Amino acid sequence: MKPNVLNLMNEQIRNELESAYLYLSMAVYLEGQNLEGMAGWMRAQVHEETIHGMKLLNHLLTRGEAAKLVDVKQRKTEWSSVLEVWEETYKHEQFVTGKIHELLGAARDAKDYATELLMQWFVGEQVEEESTASRVLDLARRAGDTKSGVLMLDHQLRHRGPPEGSPFAR
Repeated sequence: MKPNVLNLMNEQIRNELESAYLYLSMAVYLEGQNLEGMAGWMRAQVHEETIHGMKLLNHLLTRGEAAKLVDVKQRKTEWSSVLEVWEETYKHEQFVTGKIHELLGAARDAKDYATELLMQWFVGEQVEEESTASRVLDLARRAGDTKSGVLMLDHQLRHRGPPEGSPFAR
């Protein structure tokens, strides 16, 4: 694996784990607001982002490459509103999409077809992630600060949570 692709892969492992940590912080915030449906949605994101990080890590290890785990930063722990949580969620998914595209481009330039194939999977995943975050953000904007709107959105998001048996389930 070319050094620039390896460096970007290691960076993306960190990005995925930072995403998990950010969503875990959001889950804690939302649980503090007694919005268990939204908190469960975020816990499902923690589960997914952790799996994404492991998928990248396993790719490196399977290929005999040097995985280099670096410090995960705590991005934020407090939000002013439910709307701000969802705005940040969508913005963060757009950031991750940009990083995935950068890594895919580097793999393609390096003719690293195995990494390119893996990153194509991530491209599809990010389309889904952005679409979902955008839809929830739209609903959060419609709900505004009305208690009934926020509670309805919380109830609607209750259906999504981490898979049974996940350590991220409550």
